[in-house]
Amino acid sequence: MKGSHRVIVESKKVKYDFVLKRNITILTGDSGSGKTVLIDLIRDYNRYGTDSGVFLSCDCECKTINNEDWERQIEETSGNIIFIDEGNRFLISKRFAELVKQSDNYFVLATREKLPTLSYSINEIYGFRESEKFREAKQKYNEIYHLYGEISENNPVNPEYVITEDSNSGYEFFEHLCTEKGIKCASA
Repeated sequence: MKGSHRVIVESKKVKYDFVLKRNITILTGDSGSGKTVLIDLIRDYNRYGTDSGVFLSCDCECKTINNEDWERQIEETSGNIIFIDEGNRFLISKRFAELVKQSDNYFVLATREKLPTLSYSINEIYGFRESEKFREAKQKYNEIYHLYGEISENNPVNPEYVITEDSNSGYEFFEHLCTEKGIKCASA
């Protein structure tokens, strides 16, 4: 699966509207910010359809996975967007990372935990905040926003210091690059 996919999930009380651009998207936020509500709405829609009171719009199937038989579900699913809520212990496992890497699905992971076994873009980490779009209405609109901002030619990053995680090849690469740019570099 490639490209971007717009997902709209809506109930009488809350609405989510966002675009996925890569195979792994991280949703983070404080407790009560709406991560689990989003996944519960998708689960309800898959279980009860329109009788759930949930509206779901996407160009591909959206599904949820939990601890039960998660490996088989991922292996047997293709071309879907898979939503997984925090609290599923398999999220940090090497086996999960292997399955994600081999899969053609997109994964939306709602978690506050670090996921060192997965390689995902910093541009695909989003937080939740309540939007003012429905301020006067009773519906709550949860807006998803870039947690770390966008880096582009129009919005460059000019650090004074660069700190690398390792002291081997990663450090050597950044030390060489930083020396050319006149930036101080150190390993952690």
